[in-house]
Amino acid sequence: MSMFLTALLAAAAPAMVVIDEAETVREEAPPHGAIGMSTAWRISDQAPAPRSFEFRKRALHVGAAIGVHPIDHDEIYYVLSGTGIVHSDGEEKELKAGTAAWLYKGAKVGIRQTGDEPLVLIIAYPNRAAE
Repeated sequence: MSMFLTALLAAAAPAMVVIDEAETVREEAPPHGAIGMSTAWRISDQAPAPRSFEFRKRALHVGAAIGVHPIDHDEIYYVLSGTGIVHSDGEEKELKAGTAAWLYKGAKVGIRQTGDEPLVLIIAYPNRAAE
């Protein structure tokens, strides 16, 4: 094999991965305080390591919350359905379907469900383990 072909193969990206969220679902207390219950789809857990970011879906059941906690990376909460309140360093904003909260490194953040139906979120953030 030529050196060029060897270098080209060595530089190739890993193979694509397709993940069915149904294979990742579980019922658990939300992180950072175990306030209420949630349905978690730990989608990125199915991707081979190392991976550069986390991608998750979570439904906060009525009355549930991800407790306030410091973050050492930027983090995005995108609302698929339901309503909630996002907290960042003492400021709170309402969320509804189609809204996104971009939270910044160094902030103390959390989110809680409001209303009569679960708050369903997509959550994405960098994976420090891959660095």
